Amino acid sequence: MMALQAAASAACATSGAVPRPFPGAPVAAAPRAPVAPAAPDAPIPPLASDLTAHRFDGRAVAEFALGFRGVPYRLGGADPAGFDCSGLVQYVFAQYGVSVPRVVEQQYVVGDKIKPSEIKPGDLIFFNTKKAGSSASHVAIAIGADTFVHAPNSTGVVRVETLGSAYWGARYVGARRVTAAGG
Repeated sequence: MMALQAAASAACATSGAVPRPFPGAPVAAAPRAPVAPAAPDAPIPPLASDLTAHRFDGRAVAEFALGFRGVPYRLGGADPAGFDCSGLVQYVFAQYGVSVPRVVEQQYVVGDKIKPSEIKPGDLIFFNTKKAGSSASHVAIAIGADTFVHAPNSTGVVRVETLGSAYWGARYVGARRVTAAGG
């Protein structure tokens, strides 16, 4: 069972899936905020238009990510049909015109490192769900200083949890702020 859990916890860090639409794909001319689909089979929202002229809004990113609560966990998933942890992050940020890498280890070096006391909505929170001494193997999107939304494989759906929980608190390895300008 432990070997299965170890393999499953590493799953979100190893996928090469590409979200739809891929960051950098042609976008509509008029800027508009994306709307989370009502169900996993709902149409995929369009990529947000040129946000480089607009201030990046971490709260909007967090709220959009919350719209995917209940979407099933899917190894390699990077769209509303199913997400793994890094696929959820890449897909959500892509909707705001921000390109982030696909795998957790690469997402862990993007943006600016921040202290736990500085975590705001839209920041990325990283965890080590593998053996001691490993780097980040799981990622989530902050919705508050102590809460985050993520795609854990343990329950099978995107959900909200707290950094203060015994499980996640013990596995926290860092947080980073990614913005449209600072990507």
